[in-house]
Amino acid sequence: MNPASILGPAGPFAVDLPGFVPRAGQQAMAMAVAAAITARQSMICEAGTGIGKTFAYLVPVLLSGRRVLISTATKTLQDQLFFNDLPRVQRALGTTHELALLKGRSNYVCRYRLARAAQEPDLWHEAQSQIAEVETWARATTRGDIAEVRAIPEDSGIWPRVTSTVDNCLGQACPDFAECFVVKARRTAAAADLVVINHHLLFADLALREEGFGEILPTVEVVIVDEAHQLPELAAQAFGQAVSGRQLRDLAHASQRAAINEAPDMPSLRDATRGLESAIAAAYTHFGAEPGRYERPDEPGAAVTLALSSALHTLVQNLEPAAPRGAELETCLRRAESFLARVTAFDGAAAEDAVRWVDATARGFVLHTTPLSIAEQFQSRLARHAASWIFCSATLSVDGDFAHFQRELGLSALATASWDSPFDFARQALLYLPRIAAAPNSADYLDALVTTAIEVIEAARGRTFLLCTSYRALSHCAAPLRARLSFPVLVQGEAPRAALLAQFKALGNAVLIATATFWEGVDVRGDALSCVIIDKLPFAPPDEPILKARVRRMQAEGQNAFRGYQVPAAALQLKQGAGRLIRDVSDRGVLVLCDPRLTSRSYGKTFLRALPALPRTSEIAAVRAFFADTSSTSTSSRRCCSSSRRSRA
Repeated sequence: MNPASILGPAGPFAVDLPGFVPRAGQQAMAMAVAAAITARQSMICEAGTGIGKTFAYLVPVLLSGRRVLISTATKTLQDQLFFNDLPRVQRALGTTHELALLKGRSNYVCRYRLARAAQEPDLWHEAQSQIAEVETWARATTRGDIAEVRAIPEDSGIWPRVTSTVDNCLGQACPDFAECFVVKARRTAAAADLVVINHHLLFADLALREEGFGEILPTVEVVIVDEAHQLPELAAQAFGQAVSGRQLRDLAHASQRAAINEAPDMPSLRDATRGLESAIAAAYTHFGAEPGRYERPDEPGAAVTLALSSALHTLVQNLEPAAPRGAELETCLRRAESFLARVTAFDGAAAEDAVRWVDATARGFVLHTTPLSIAEQFQSRLARHAASWIFCSATLSVDGDFAHFQRELGLSALATASWDSPFDFARQALLYLPRIAAAPNSADYLDALVTTAIEVIEAARGRTFLLCTSYRALSHCAAPLRARLSFPVLVQGEAPRAALLAQFKALGNAVLIATATFWEGVDVRGDALSCVIIDKLPFAPPDEPILKARVRRMQAEGQNAFRGYQVPAAALQLKQGAGRLIRDVSDRGVLVLCDPRLTSRSYGKTFLRALPALPRTSEIAAVRAFFADTSSTSTSSRRCCSSSRRSRA
C-alpha cells in the first residue's frame, strides 16, 4: 500500500485510530515525502494547520526502510513524537523499527556532578531537599532524563549543578563514565533505525560543536526537520559564538576547586582564578548598569571585556602546566581556552559578515558574535550529508512564496510544496480589524488597545489570548484588564508556561496575556480559546542589534531591507500567532489584529494575504453577532476555503 492509501478512508488509521479523519492534504503530503525519499531528493513542505503533517511524514519514513533522523523544535515536541506519535504509527503500520530519543547532555543527570552537589556545604534548604529527591530518582531511573522528575521545576537552580555541559564534562576520565546516562543514550541512538532529536542538538553537530551524536548524522539516509521555520534564528546562534557571565563564573569556581584538589602547591593558579573572578565582577557591575541588547559596547565596556580576555589568558597560562595533574584541571584548561577564543572574537576587529553584541540584564550578561548570513554555511553542511532533507512547518511561505525561508538558509535549489489547511475558515472564524486611530508608536496606542481588548473579551466571554509584541505592552495591559474584567486574567511570567496553559484550559473562561513564547507551539482546542488578539504587527525592534546590522548590510548592497527582510519575517511570525486560534474542525473564534497599518500602509496587504481566507469586519457588532451565533453555520459570510496544492520546482 502507498502512503495515501494507508492514510485514506480504508486504511489502518481510519479503522483502528479513534478520532482519525482522512485528509486529502495529508495524503498528498505523504506521497510527496515518499517520492522525495525514493528519489533521494530534498524538499520544503508547508502544511497548513490541521493537515496532520506529523503522520504525513512518519508514514513514508517508516515504510521507506531507511535510517531516519527526525529533528523538532523543543524537548516537549520530542517527547510527543517519541512516546505518542511514533508508537501509534508503528502499531497502525505493523512495523517494529528500533527507535531512540536523544537529547543534549544537559538533559541527563550526571552521577559524578550529582554526588559532588550533594556534598556542597553552602546549599540552601530547598536545594538540599531537591537534590535528595534527584538522588533517590537517579538510583531507579533507566534513562536518566531529568524530564522524568516532574516535581522539580525546569528552571530550578539545582539542574546546572547535577547535569553536565560540553565544557565541564570529564569524558572518559570521569569515574562514573561506565554508568553515564549520556553515553548510554548515545549508544542506543547509534544502534537505532530512527532517532528523534531537537534542533539545538542538530545544530550542535552541523556547527561542528561536539555534542556526541556526530557518528549518527553521517549514517542516516533521511532527515526530517519539523518546525523548520525556527531554523534561521537557531542557525545564526549555532554558527556564531557566545559566552556568558554565568559560564565564566562557573569556570572560575571550578578552577579554584581543581587547584585546591589537584594542584595545592601552585599558588599562582589560585591567584589567576581570583584575577578572573575580579574581572567577572567588574563586568557584572558594568553591564548590570546598562541592561539591554546593543552592539559592541563603548570604550568603558570595551575595557571591561579586554580585562576579561586578559584574565582568561593568565588563567590559561597557569592551567597549561597544571593540567596533566588531574582530570578536573584538564577540563578547566579546555574550557578556559574555549572561552578565551570567544571573548577574543568579541574584542577583535569588526567584520562585515558578523555583528558583536551584548545581551545584558541586571543579573547577568552574554557576549555574542553572530554571523549576518548563515546561508552558505548551512548549505555546505547539508551538502556533506548525502541524505534526503525534508523541511516541514505550517509557516514557511508568505503569500505562497518560499523565497524568504530559502534565502535565509541557502535552499533556493530545493523543490517546495504547500497544502492549505482543511479547516473551513469562512465558517469557523472571523477577522476583526478594529478602527484604532492612534498610531502604534504613539503614547495613546496601548490605552486604545486595552479599550478594544475589553470590548472583544466581553463579547467572547473571556476565552482569549492577548498576544503582545513586547513586555511593555504586556505590563501595560495586565492591570487594567484585571480591574475591568470579570474573567480570570493570567499573565505570562507569573507561573511556568505549562502551568498557565493548564490553568487556562481548566478555567474555560480565562484571559491569558503573553508575549513571544506563546505565539507558537501552543495547542488549545475547543471553546476554552475562542479569541486571539494581537496587539501589533510583530516587527523585530528596530534597535535589535542583529536586525540593525543586517539592515545596514542590505542597504549597502542596494537592497530594500524593509520589504525584502523585515516584512516577510514579521508576516511569518504573524502567521504563527494567528495559528493559535483554530486548531480543530469544530473550533470557532475571532482573530483580532489591532494594528491600523494593516489597512493604512501598502505592506499591510502582504500580512493579510499571509493569513487564511477569513471573513473580515471592522464592526464590533459583527464580533458580538459571531459569538452570539452558537450554530456556527452562518452562510452570509461563507467563502470557499481551498485545500489545493501548490508546488514549484
